[in-house]
Amino acid sequence: MDRTKSVVTAERFASGLTFDQYVAYVATPENLKREGSGGTPRRDWSAHLRASYEALRLADSQAAAIKWLAGRPNGPANVLVIAEEWSSDCRRDVPMLARLADAGGLELRIFRRDGHRFSASHHPTLAEAPDSNADIMAEFLNAKNGQTWQSIPVAVFYTRNLEYLYHYTEYPAIYHKDRVVAQIRAARAGESKDDTRTRGDREFLELQQSSFFRVWASAGADEILSALHERLVVGSLG
Repeated sequence: MDRTKSVVTAERFASGLTFDQYVAYVATPENLKREGSGGTPRRDWSAHLRASYEALRLADSQAAAIKWLAGRPNGPANVLVIAEEWSSDCRRDVPMLARLADAGGLELRIFRRDGHRFSASHHPTLAEAPDSNADIMAEFLNAKNGQTWQSIPVAVFYTRNLEYLYHYTEYPAIYHKDRVVAQIRAARAGESKDDTRTRGDREFLELQQSSFFRVWASAGADEILSALHERLVVGSLG
């Protein structure tokens, strides 16, 4: 894709929400009346996001690395995040991204993926969802299993002049989410369909509340830092 033809102008970037604004927005009636994942009702995750941010601390090496990167000529200065709070990956990584931006002095702006309705489109457009950010999402679709997906969060790192450097998508490589979640949600002997769903929901929530989600949040930061280092030192990503 030709990154020089992005819809992300300086004006569009500035229209995004800061982390504090985003957390406040999550609790509003405007947000809560929007469709959640698969069209289900939303719940207020604002307290969870705020508590996650307050509890999260970067390692000294991570903080030093983002400061070094930000201090390089044409280093990262802006980060655009596409998110929806119904996503467990967003709830894990958006507070981490805010901490990373804080440590590096980066300007962070968060954009909703969807409008009023949940989008399951493999090729989102503003024509089908004019109240969304489908045009931004379309620049950063996740290609896997022979299809493109609107995977979130997306964190796009730009220079001060909004020149594209790198983007992170959904979860770090060490978190084999599809395999892990499939095992958690798989039917077990003697379970009814409702039993499987109830237990699977409970065990997946327990995973989100475990130390492993904090491990993967840290791994996400490491993956971002390593990719940005490669981009600045080598000039491209392998």
